[in-house]
Amino acid sequence: SFLSSSPVSLIQSPQVNSLIHWRDPKKSGVVFGLSLLLLLSLAAFSVISVVSYLLLALLCVTITFRIYKSVIQAVQKSNEGHPFKVLIEKDVSIPPETFRKHVDTSLTHINRALKQMSRLFLVEDLVDSLKLAVVMWLLTYVGAVFNGITILILADILLFAVPPIYEKNKTQIDQYINLVRTQVNNTIAK
Repeated sequence: SFLSSSPVSLIQSPQVNSLIHWRDPKKSGVVFGLSLLLLLSLAAFSVISVVSYLLLALLCVTITFRIYKSVIQAVQKSNEGHPFKVLIEKDVSIPPETFRKHVDTSLTHINRALKQMSRLFLVEDLVDSLKLAVVMWLLTYVGAVFNGITILILADILLFAVPPIYEKNKTQIDQYINLVRTQVNNTIAK
């Protein structure tokens, strides 16, 4: 499930893999376009404004469709009923077992993260804590250049751009990666 998956295993799932490799260009284009539009909207407006506009747009579409169907029914003198009747009657409640399962899984991840943070910040292992300090220090420079939403936009673009480029140029890229790996290993060995 989504909540119990790590980001890496989520990207390796067949559905996501198919999307980022552009197996179905229409579906990939829609997902990429909508995700990029959402991130660009969040860069320009507050989260509250973006969510409000999205919900307002959805409400406008459903109201317009309902009015359109009512007018069509009145003109044709048909009695089809409410256009969203099937959706209204659909059970959208979350079963308690499913909710508990996701909460338990989330709680396991949160507890593991808290344990790891405690271990790092209370310096159980000096080397690991120093590594964290170096990473945090480097992130201060990244944060000075980019804000979080910019990094998410770049990650979204890379997520949809890198896999097809790698797939098309796999042999050349692998050749350069092996060359760099050999150079790094030789440098480390010296």
